[in-house]
Amino acid sequence: MSSSLAAKKGVLIRLLSPQAYELSWQGMQDFTNQRDEATLDEIWVLQHLPVFTQGQAGKAEHMLDRGTIPLVQSDRGGQVTYHGPGQMMIYLMLDLKRLSIGVRMLVSHMEQALIGCLKSYGIAANADTKAPGVYVHGSKIASLGLRVRKGCSFHGLALNVDMDLSPFKRINPCGYPGLDMVQMIDFNQAVDFDQVARSMCQHLVKQLQYLHVKTTQQPWVGHH
Repeated sequence: MSSSLAAKKGVLIRLLSPQAYELSWQGMQDFTNQRDEATLDEIWVLQHLPVFTQGQAGKAEHMLDRGTIPLVQSDRGGQVTYHGPGQMMIYLMLDLKRLSIGVRMLVSHMEQALIGCLKSYGIAANADTKAPGVYVHGSKIASLGLRVRKGCSFHGLALNVDMDLSPFKRINPCGYPGLDMVQMIDFNQAVDFDQVARSMCQHLVKQLQYLHVKTTQQPWVGHH
């Protein structure tokens, strides 16, 4: 079996400690720039220190009151959002060409993984064809934002698990004025962050049909 064919079947999941947004963003870009046909896909799971991030198409008027929280101009798709402790970030560095899927299909896999994970916690969620993300009774519980370069994806999804939602009041989340943001703890008091991380990874692996999964707590170190 060729190394690229073997790589198609496998994924490496990194369960990382909380870190600043810029550090992950730089890491994702470096990983994507340095990978080749034989590079194993990676999924990074972590939390961020408080930060607002503005997507490529982001309009300044959706940032209402930044206060002391830093704002980072990102290269992902989408508008402004907030990241902070208690929110699960899952970054997907996938070779879409090798997986034979497009961006639309990846978004669908991400949404289905989120819906499946939430269902296992007794939370009935749905996707919306007009607005990417996952919703519970019209309130947003998970946001998506991707970038594709050289047929490979980076960035990913943010799932509100058990966090301070108040910074969302200081923006129009994802460009929607008055969009209500919710989190898992609102619907299920027994939510444990690490268990949710495991469940989300299992659902993503199933959606993307990987046969071999390795897990590590070591951060990615590129060739500098």
